[in-house]
Amino acid sequence: MKLGVNVDHTATLRQARGTSYPDPAIAALLAEYSKCDSIVVHVREDRRHIKEKDAVLIKQLIKIPLNLEMSVNKGIVDFALMLKPAQATLVPERRQELTTEGGLDLVKNYKVVLKTTEKLHRAGIRVSLFIDPLESQVKAAKRLKVEAVEFNTGKFSLAKTALSQDKELNKIKKSAILAKDSGLFVAAGHGLDYENVKKALSVKEISELNIGHSIISRAVFVGIASAVREMVSLLGLNR
Repeated sequence: MKLGVNVDHTATLRQARGTSYPDPAIAALLAEYSKCDSIVVHVREDRRHIKEKDAVLIKQLIKIPLNLEMSVNKGIVDFALMLKPAQATLVPERRQELTTEGGLDLVKNYKVVLKTTEKLHRAGIRVSLFIDPLESQVKAAKRLKVEAVEFNTGKFSLAKTALSQDKELNKIKKSAILAKDSGLFVAAGHGLDYENVKKALSVKEISELNIGHSIISRAVFVGIASAVREMVSLLGLNR
């Protein structure tokens, strides 16, 4: 199991007051020091938290891979081609949403995703697709010849009962098995926290979890380094 730490909400806190701090690059360095496997940032079209300069500085400073979450917007794609992160994760994006609300519909948006994926691959960038745990989406991802998929755990994370949570987890497991059998690297994320992540670990086909909001929230009380170490420990990563 690998852990990717999303530091977007360090920048959210910065933007709340329009100051120059806290700096997400410092958060990224502390997360790396605390033994996570990658840093995740999402440069959104409205630049509401992470800015291009943040992503550039983080890539320059860290020694672990940078995973850039991004839409298929031309300006964002052009930035990704300049930045050359280790991985680009294509996600859907709506200006009104507080955070990403669902997976990217690969069936509906196949042509534009294919065009973007081909551009990223030509630049030597590994591509992952953030999708809902549906057979149709996994099969489309396979046709797109990407390296990885990241399953949206939003519904699982928001489930109010153990029964509904297990139902959503079973959907993820079924899709994860199909994805792994298709030769795709399998990741998952969205809404995972220090409690529900324990159950998510039961899906052995998942090789990476990407977690942001809960870690940054925990860091308000214990600091980034301790918050990341706690999650590393929960994932059973002996480092």
